[in-house]
Amino acid sequence: MMIPPVKIYFPDEDRKQILTAIDECLRTGQLTLGKYVKAFEDKFAKMVGTRYAIAVNSGTSSIEIPLRIFGVKGKEVIVPTNTFFATPGAVLHAGGRVRFVDADPQTFSIDVESLREAIGPETVGVIVVHIAGIVTPRMTEIQEICKEHGLWLLEDAAHAHGASYYGRMAGAFGRAASFSFFPTKVITSAEGGVIATNDVKVYEEALIYRDQGKAESSSNFHTRLGYNWRMSEPHAIIGISQLARLQEFTVARSRIAGIYDRGLKDIPGVQAFRLPEGCLSNYYKYIALLEKGVDRSLLKKQLRERYQVGLSGEVYDVPCHQQPIFRPYSAGEFPNAEDICRRHICLPIYSNMTDNEAEYVLFALKSALVEIPTQRNRTASVA
Repeated sequence: MMIPPVKIYFPDEDRKQILTAIDECLRTGQLTLGKYVKAFEDKFAKMVGTRYAIAVNSGTSSIEIPLRIFGVKGKEVIVPTNTFFATPGAVLHAGGRVRFVDADPQTFSIDVESLREAIGPETVGVIVVHIAGIVTPRMTEIQEICKEHGLWLLEDAAHAHGASYYGRMAGAFGRAASFSFFPTKVITSAEGGVIATNDVKVYEEALIYRDQGKAESSSNFHTRLGYNWRMSEPHAIIGISQLARLQEFTVARSRIAGIYDRGLKDIPGVQAFRLPEGCLSNYYKYIALLEKGVDRSLLKKQLRERYQVGLSGEVYDVPCHQQPIFRPYSAGEFPNAEDICRRHICLPIYSNMTDNEAEYVLFALKSALVEIPTQRNRTASVA
């Protein structure tokens, strides 16, 4: 049996509907900023529970645009070191400076104590990242800290479509939130992103920034240093189709996660990552923690070559403060992030995964952990 790390799923009936709608765009010539983009925005805002949603061309631009609106140029923005390049990268592209903080090992999100210590006179805002579709239960504390210090809060919800904490959706906690629709996400528009917000200024400014900084889409009067950050109609059509499947996909992923939760109890060397109480994850990733001494690279190689099981990409394997491009911003100590980045794995999970496939992954993982040498075994053999 071959298990890929990720699989993109479009039911047959959805593909037919998508192609019909795209054919309409080709016949009419309305290929960008048309009715499908607007419909996608309206449906997504309703799902998140915000007044507005602005569709853009990528998850990265859905971070950078709010940062430009917030005026981060020359200012400091706090970012968790355990995140994807795009989060701090967007800060730099918007002219800001990054201040990295450590991760919370209970949530993989921002560590609240590190956040408190990092706030300085030039700090203007905080980005919280909902890693793997997990909303940290400390969101209220983070909101209160931001309010106390006069800081804005931006959610990087690239992983978190449909995830929630006690019924409040990811994307509804901050001044704005960013979502990604890259093909590996729980739902995709092929490429694309969305900014969700209740702030009318963010909404109006984002519309300008995404369309080359034009005050009106029909004019060539430019009031902001924007860019071509538009979402096309075909991408929006795909997004609408996938959004209609979000609840179904989340339920399916939760079922697979339940199989993994139960099965990992009987596998030495690895344990399931326990979700915080009140957190409803979309299971963009299924995280498991390896015991210290287990060589992750050897384990992945054994699973891939002997059992044809591909583990999903980590979240993340190298924290941002260790990335060469962010070396100027790497000052500080980040022991939690370095530990969890070093020893977690992400089991394969996708929306049309079968129970048998999940059971096979568990069999392969248990077998591979027995077969590969661990640091303990190597030490004992030397002794």
